Amino acid sequence: MIDNGTPRRTTGDVRHYRRGIFLLPSIITVGNMFCGYACVVFAMRNELTTAAPFIGFAVVLDMLDGRIARLTNTTSAFGLEFDSLADVISFGLAPAILAFAWGLSELGRVGWAAGFVFVTAAAMRLARFNIQTQAPLADKRYFIGMPSPAAAGVTAATVYAWPYPLVGPQAVAAVALVLIPAILMVSTIRFRSFKSINFGWTPSYINILLVAGLIALIATEPRITLVVISYGYLLSAFIEMALTRNRPSEPVAPPPPAA
Repeated sequence: MIDNGTPRRTTGDVRHYRRGIFLLPSIITVGNMFCGYACVVFAMRNELTTAAPFIGFAVVLDMLDGRIARLTNTTSAFGLEFDSLADVISFGLAPAILAFAWGLSELGRVGWAAGFVFVTAAAMRLARFNIQTQAPLADKRYFIGMPSPAAAGVTAATVYAWPYPLVGPQAVAAVALVLIPAILMVSTIRFRSFKSINFGWTPSYINILLVAGLIALIATEPRITLVVISYGYLLSAFIEMALTRNRPSEPVAPPPPAA
């Protein structure tokens, strides 16, 4: 065979390439876990303005690792469990520590107990999610209970919008900030999954425009935009529930006449 100088990929190169693709989602998961750890560190130093955005970064990385794993066909049981453990840190422990530094510490035992309830609810929500995703008849359009990244986002957006520690009676607001999302996480209220939203164009470029507009709003007014997004998603489940109940039911067809 004549060698024309074209570089050829050997078997070792192919194996190295496949190994790198397989590890890519796990590397992103490590980044997610690092963001949760960094949030805890900065929250313990009372640098709330620096700590809160790390939860937002963790939400973005959590969305990426699963999508990349599906696109590269590298999903595995290890990746699922590793992602859940990272989410417990980033969306369970980190928001609780952030809320504790923000105002729960003023309430003593009541404060750290409320934070522990949030951590427990996040762990239960993640465990239930892993079970439901393996069910063959699971409805992919909805989440049963508020997703833990969204619940953590409510805490992070609130603290980022008002990064001043609460003192005295104001600390009660921190209890509501962790208990309400905790209850929603373990509830059976259905929250819409963004993967199933259809904007009416197929193929559609409207998604790109919406993402670009959202990035522009966050860059312009990050505090207001993040609060509107987090609380808007929290309220969306109740709005959809009210619309579904008020929607008139379809008429039932009469039974066929007897022979």
